[in-house]
Amino acid sequence: MSEHPYDRLTPDMVIDAVESTGRLSDARLLALNSYENRVYQVGIEDGEPLIAKFYRPDRWTMAQIEEEHAFSLELQAADISVVAPMADEQGTTLHTYEGFQIALFPRRGGYPPELDNLDNMLILGRTLGRIHAVGKANSFEHRQRIDIDRMLAANREYLLENFIPKELEPAYSSLTADLLQAVTEQYQPAPEDETRVHGDCHVGNILWRDDVAHFVDLDDCSTAPAMQDLWMFLNGERHERELQLCELIEGYEEFCDFDARQLRWVEPLRTLRLVNYAAWLARRWDDPAFPRAFTWFNTERYWAEHILELREQMAALQEEPLRLL
Repeated sequence: MSEHPYDRLTPDMVIDAVESTGRLSDARLLALNSYENRVYQVGIEDGEPLIAKFYRPDRWTMAQIEEEHAFSLELQAADISVVAPMADEQGTTLHTYEGFQIALFPRRGGYPPELDNLDNMLILGRTLGRIHAVGKANSFEHRQRIDIDRMLAANREYLLENFIPKELEPAYSSLTADLLQAVTEQYQPAPEDETRVHGDCHVGNILWRDDVAHFVDLDDCSTAPAMQDLWMFLNGERHERELQLCELIEGYEEFCDFDARQLRWVEPLRTLRLVNYAAWLARRWDDPAFPRAFTWFNTERYWAEHILELREQMAALQEEPLRLL
């Protein structure tokens, strides 16, 4: 069995990497819950512990990571609560050690926001409005776009060639072809619809404390419509989602205009994420951490349930878009 790059990340190497940035560790080390990258809390002599993030090798270029960091620091400079990377005296935020790209972050505490609390939705909307107002001030040159070809078409082909069980191939192939057609017809943003966004706005990437939403992990920051950062907060029955949406947009529009045309993109964006998530697990299956953590993946039952979920999503694409009440 070939060695995975992360196999080299021993506790000694993690501490040595942090100390290579000029800090002295007290050797306290705690691995945090992360799969795409590897993230550790590292104790520091005479100081607060910090968070060390080791980027997955060959996922992002240095230019893409530096754009992520620059966006985080731009948001922080606008007094928006994001957990941005720590810069050294030379202003460097991205370090290298033994082939790994590393960033250090201050430790922050908090808990996921309660999405059934409409006051929380208002605060989330305000914060995202401020984030997108900053996002519109410039554009990414190197980061990815939320893109149908990459997230649906290419992933569909990859899964069909490598993972979908033979007996399920006809159903998956036909269904995802229909999804591809429906999403392509419905999701057609113009360049002016897209801006710099967080890109992975789920509750796990928000630390809620004292009625403040602290946004973390801009690892997937992208060029996309504003709706990409809004739709994942909507849950429950249709009337519940419309109430949540109204609070989100009310807060959002205190700082940034929202184009109601984007309401029709909620289900296409959800479709892209569903297919992309399955393909993400598949493309990472050679990382030993994934089979250990996602024991239910890549079973015939999983793929049968995934196809059922995609059929339900096909039905959702035929429904009327959510309304602003």
